[in-house]
Amino acid sequence: MSAALELLRAAQAGDREACERAVLENNGLIWSVVRRYYGRGVESDDLYQLGCLGFLKAVQGFDFSYGTCFSTYAVPKIAGEIRRFLRDDGTVKVGRTIREQAQTLYTIRERLRHQLGREPALSELSEASGITPEEIARIDLATDRPESLQQETGDGLTLEGMLGTEAPEEGLVERIALREAIDQLPEREQMTILLRYFKGLTQQQTARILQVSQVQVSRLERRGLQRLRESFEL
Repeated sequence: MSAALELLRAAQAGDREACERAVLENNGLIWSVVRRYYGRGVESDDLYQLGCLGFLKAVQGFDFSYGTCFSTYAVPKIAGEIRRFLRDDGTVKVGRTIREQAQTLYTIRERLRHQLGREPALSELSEASGITPEEIARIDLATDRPESLQQETGDGLTLEGMLGTEAPEEGLVERIALREAIDQLPEREQMTILLRYFKGLTQQQTARILQVSQVQVSRLERRGLQRLRESFEL
């Protein structure tokens, strides 16, 4: 086992010194995520502290048996901790019922991950929880941003493929850049892209959530994809 993995194992086991060393040795990774959230009204040092907290949560939750690169697992955790603070400390508040449902889904999702050895499909999560795919998507959108850019829609499409470039998947920081670009989309276009390409819903399912026609979803999707393409051409 590499020295880096041995250090992470020691940190996961509760070795305080190992935790501190792991943070120091991964400073570059943490700051690469933190920089994406400059200009949000929070001091960079505070963002860094949040990033460190997310990093340590990633250390605690990492499963060494999966064979996944630790940095691939850690970056979404670091970003998620910062986004959670920015969301909760801002004007957007998520209701208690939604939070409780989100916690239930998190528990079921983690159980399925261990049982299946992979991320559960939306349909599998729906069957295990008794919550419809549309409602799961609505809960997830209200509480956090999904992480995978290679999620297939109900039509077998991926966002990477629709953008006509592999650039967003070439590095972890680039993935965050794409999520930032999605955050800049008009609300309806943003939700359409998230539901279609991150939650894997069909246009018909997306239309039900947004309470618009399937034709309107198609138009919103086309406009959103065009804006994203243009953002990566700049």
